[in-house]
Amino acid sequence: MNKTIVVKFGTSTLTQGTPKLNSPHMMEIVRQIARLHQEGFRVVIVTSGAIAAGRHYLNHPTLPPTIASKQLLAAVGQSQLIQAWERLFAIYDIHIGQLLLTRADIEDRERFLNARDTLHALLDNRIIPVINENDAVATAEIKVGDNDNLSALVAILVQSDQLYLLTDQQGLFDSDPRKNPHAQLIAEVAQITPEIRQIAGGSGTTQGTGGMATKVAAADVATRSGIETIIAPGNRTNVIVDLAYQKPIGTKFIAHQADRLESRKQWLFAAPCVGTLTVDDGAKNAILAQHKSLLPAGILALEGRFSRGEVVRILDREGTPLALGMPRYNSDALGLIKGKQSHEIEALLGYEYGSVAMHRDEMIVL
Repeated sequence: MNKTIVVKFGTSTLTQGTPKLNSPHMMEIVRQIARLHQEGFRVVIVTSGAIAAGRHYLNHPTLPPTIASKQLLAAVGQSQLIQAWERLFAIYDIHIGQLLLTRADIEDRERFLNARDTLHALLDNRIIPVINENDAVATAEIKVGDNDNLSALVAILVQSDQLYLLTDQQGLFDSDPRKNPHAQLIAEVAQITPEIRQIAGGSGTTQGTGGMATKVAAADVATRSGIETIIAPGNRTNVIVDLAYQKPIGTKFIAHQADRLESRKQWLFAAPCVGTLTVDDGAKNAILAQHKSLLPAGILALEGRFSRGEVVRILDREGTPLALGMPRYNSDALGLIKGKQSHEIEALLGYEYGSVAMHRDEMIVL
């Protein structure tokens, strides 16, 4: 079995509602992953819990409510967290490798590829990667923000078959089960609609940072890259093994496509959008129906300042997002050639990088 799985554990799952890491529950998690590892699965762990571990290790100190305090707890707790994982996996003679990432490591294409190569090297050598956000140094500008979204980006990095988001809930319900005793579990989501986003609730505990809304957002990113995503209860007996062997648990989000996007296109999901291009109906039809590149003639307007190769969003006249992509020209150049024919580019700019504003190979249709 060569199936690759990314499993994300939230703080509430690892602490089981207590102020510290719950060693017996983590042991049960490791038992399941060790079994899958021995049966040939490739498993990647995305783990929360560093701040909770640091707070407990320091005997719950009273600290000012600042970013520096959280970074202090993360710096202390990360070593405690990775040691906990290492001790438990050592029981099964399994090696682990730690990666601490920030959004900057994923947004930059070269660093994205370096992280991908490191992860594949670990997996190829039967070492289980254990990943967390580098909270000790991350600022608001470079943080992914929560480990749900980080796990989706990691799933893209390793070209995972599935992503499991383990939480203290049974899955996604049609209303908040904490308030409505008649709420029904949604077993399968074929497409993440505005209605699905609306019913996703907030965080249920004071320990973690991610609620159901962030899990649905992460599922959206992963499924668009062809990765099936499942939100499931982390305290259910044998949940990881059962999910790996296709037992119906929690809420399954269906992958959008059977064919995987190549890594260059997958990276677009991780990179920030730095601008927008609004296109006419002809360009919209060419992109959606004819699967063609975007020509300068089809661009009506643009917003933002960006360089060639940065990621921008393509919108139709009504402002509906159509695609993400990397333009061949920067914003200043596109401002000069928008609405013009391709043969006019060199005369207008004094140079040209080709006849298209954005090539189809550097575009993802949403």
